Amino acid sequence: MGCCTGRCTLIFLCTLQLLAALERQVFDFLGYQWAPILANFLHIIIVILGLFGTIQYRPRYIVVYAIWTAIWVTWNIFIICFYLEVGGLSKDSELLTFNISRHQSWWSENGPGCVRKEASMSGIKGLDNHSYISVIGCALEYRYIEVMHSSFQILIALVGFVYACYVVSVFTEEEDSFDFIGGFDPFPLYHVNEKPTNLLFKQTYLLISPTGFSGMEG
Repeated sequence: MGCCTGRCTLIFLCTLQLLAALERQVFDFLGYQWAPILANFLHIIIVILGLFGTIQYRPRYIVVYAIWTAIWVTWNIFIICFYLEVGGLSKDSELLTFNISRHQSWWSENGPGCVRKEASMSGIKGLDNHSYISVIGCALEYRYIEVMHSSFQILIALVGFVYACYVVSVFTEEEDSFDFIGGFDPFPLYHVNEKPTNLLFKQTYLLISPTGFSGMEG
């Protein structure tokens, strides 16, 4: 397959997915979002598997990648619903942190234009040495940043799914045609080489046989 084909396009898409997943993993780590961290880690492994299968002509690996892209799209739709609070979900819940901590997205305090202020609460009983953190001036709410991240992941995954199916079909057709012309059968080559040998043997036999000498003398 040439360079400007579905195979090369799929290699590019897998590489782009890998970079986007690594970028997202960094910010999820900074925000202690444990559920997305685990999902991103699994996504990175499957994308590497799909990239390896595309480079090494392994259709089964690409099939695994294609199946995972469907799951990945579903996960990112859930993330969008979570941050937009669709279906009773709340972006302020601890669902993505497995109820281990009350951390939110890293972008909630470090988004574009956000100013983080801490107000001492030492005067309140039971809250000594604690501070109240307020974030103001954000040019874009953090939930919309997370939605844009997930939307981009969905877009790449859908295009990757289409090209993965195409590349698998091309690889399968190439394997079938190779089998049809005897690419994996050693016997046709043996039969082709056998005919000249038999012909040479017959000519030699005619020369040394008595009938052959008698024919030559006549």
